[in-house]
Amino acid sequence: MSNHVNVPALVVFVLFFLLVTVLGFLAARWRKADNALHLHEWGLGGRSFGTWVTWFLLGGDLYTAYTFIAVPAAIYGTGAAGFFAVPYTIIAYPLVFLFLPRLWSVARVHGYVTPADFVRGRYGSKALSLAVAVTGILATMPYIALQLVGIQAVLDVLGVGGSGNWFMKDLPLFLAFAVLAAYTYSSGLRAPALIAFVKDTLVYIVITVAVVYLPMKLGGYGHIFDAAATKFSTVSPITHKPTGSMVTGPNAQWAYATLALGSAMALFMYPHTVTGVLAAKSRKTVRRNMALLPAYSLMLGLLALLGFMAIAAGVGKDVKGYNAQLAVPQLFDQLFPGWFTGVAFAAIGIGALVPAAIMSIAAANLFTRNIYKEFLKPNATPEQETKVAKIASLLVKVGALAFVLGMDKQFAINLQLLGGLWILQTLPAVAVGLFTRWFHHWALLAGWAVGMAYGTWQAYGIATPATKHFGGSTTLIPLIGQNGYIGLTAFVLNLLVAAVLTVLFRLARTPQGTDETSPEDYRAEAETPESTPGPVPAMAD
Repeated sequence: MSNHVNVPALVVFVLFFLLVTVLGFLAARWRKADNALHLHEWGLGGRSFGTWVTWFLLGGDLYTAYTFIAVPAAIYGTGAAGFFAVPYTIIAYPLVFLFLPRLWSVARVHGYVTPADFVRGRYGSKALSLAVAVTGILATMPYIALQLVGIQAVLDVLGVGGSGNWFMKDLPLFLAFAVLAAYTYSSGLRAPALIAFVKDTLVYIVITVAVVYLPMKLGGYGHIFDAAATKFSTVSPITHKPTGSMVTGPNAQWAYATLALGSAMALFMYPHTVTGVLAAKSRKTVRRNMALLPAYSLMLGLLALLGFMAIAAGVGKDVKGYNAQLAVPQLFDQLFPGWFTGVAFAAIGIGALVPAAIMSIAAANLFTRNIYKEFLKPNATPEQETKVAKIASLLVKVGALAFVLGMDKQFAINLQLLGGLWILQTLPAVAVGLFTRWFHHWALLAGWAVGMAYGTWQAYGIATPATKHFGGSTTLIPLIGQNGYIGLTAFVLNLLVAAVLTVLFRLARTPQGTDETSPEDYRAEAETPESTPGPVPAMAD
């Protein structure tokens, strides 16, 4: 926590924040809705975004402020193990290239707004749809909270978030939250889509400058890597092992590989990423973006190097219990000129607002379509759906804010790791369902329940010096005997249970439910404007 206010940085930060606030409210008039009463207009931007808008939107959605802070923090703390984030984003795009265009097509034909909408239509199962919706909301909440943690870290280093009584201490965060809530309520998905242009441009500028300017200040990359190697070779007095490593050792390779693969499989299961995809105006737009988005992985690789630079700069050195989440903000504060520190902090701050807005919209869409309309008011009008979604998005943000202010930050990080484990358990119902309906919906529900229970139980049992439970995401893989990602092990168990029970249900001739989709729906392209005079129809009850 900083004891002084970095005035030049604060001025630049505030100016950029005001800019994106204005853009957020103006977004309501950008690509004006054909019918603002329909949920797909507020929650999916009218399904009208082209290649570049979708690219910026998904980039702003996937590469968040927490990514900006957490990836270098992992490198700062453990070394090579933190680099798993780079290969997993590379692995993800070939995987999702196979199924996201199919999801976009069937959603366009049937007016689906959420992945749970698709599950409801594909399997004719309210229970399975509810499981997917609740999992999505649970996994999203701590993710939103961590975006606010990113803003809070920047405010602390700026010197405006760490003094006074509890209200004054968190007042800047309250203001940022209020602005985010206001323009999301009024503009829907159009607001983060427009702001994403500013956010992504700032991120690329900051990273490009950082990887050139900071090594010059620190004596070159040779000195940076030497300093990191020296730190990681130091034996921890608590664990009696080296604090990290520059190269992943043999004992950590299973953990590294399974964490990368499992994270890649989970990435596009999150509701906010699906929301960004369904907002695209055509199937070709989705396919182009899966080819273009790996450019962000290059940026992520360069971003990870900031962890090594923070070590070389002596950030947090000799500070007992140092919070590694502050490493990047304090690195920028120490080495950048004041005005450019403001630019860098604006990139992080705006990088929190964009995904937080999309996440809250995605969670609101899930609640509205798959809980409120499905179970509470089946005859809800499009206007009522949109109104409920707007209110739900506000409640989601309030919950995330309360989470950040009332709970330990380490607990928030642990829950976000748990969210990845949970959302991966929806993959059989959603992604596999795009290619085959062989699985029985009751079997999929049982597999989901087993995967959720096993994964949560295993994660609960992991302790570290900092926490008694949920202290990590890897443990011994049954039968193999190697450390691996719990989420992937739970997913395999989920799939096995679903497969075995499907065979049993088929032998028992248990009814499978009605599939409202047809094979041609999964290859449908966008219709021409002349052939679509009205809004996309809502999902049939």
